[in-house]
Amino acid sequence: MTPRPEHLTVEVVELIGTVVARYHEEYEHAAAEHSLTGAQARVLGLLAREPMPMRRIARSLKCEPSNVTGIVDRLESRGLVERRPDPADRRVKLAAPTEAGLSTAAQLRDSLDFAREPLGELSVAERALLKELLQRMLGITPE
Repeated sequence: MTPRPEHLTVEVVELIGTVVARYHEEYEHAAAEHSLTGAQARVLGLLAREPMPMRRIARSLKCEPSNVTGIVDRLESRGLVERRPDPADRRVKLAAPTEAGLSTAAQLRDSLDFAREPLGELSVAERALLKELLQRMLGITPE
């Protein structure tokens, strides 16, 4: 028989689920304000950090590369993304944000108040602890 989860664990999981759902809801709304889908906004956000090949985008989003190709095609048709050769391997094409794409990604990031406002209620030490705990939960080595 599988042991029942501890009540506190269940509460924490439910709270994490609520935070994630609210974040996705706000993210979809912010994307729509720029006439983007949530997936397009996520790809643009990834590319704003660094240009990358389609396969790496697909791995990051946990989806098929063919889906990413369609998303990048639509972003490219709007002038937000361009394809360019990878300087390290000219056979590989990188998707990279244009200036308009970088601007749109910054506007999207700046419009996501949901996460910032509640975090503003925490002290710097509490935010640092939360970051460390989330990194541990995800198996990420702290910076």
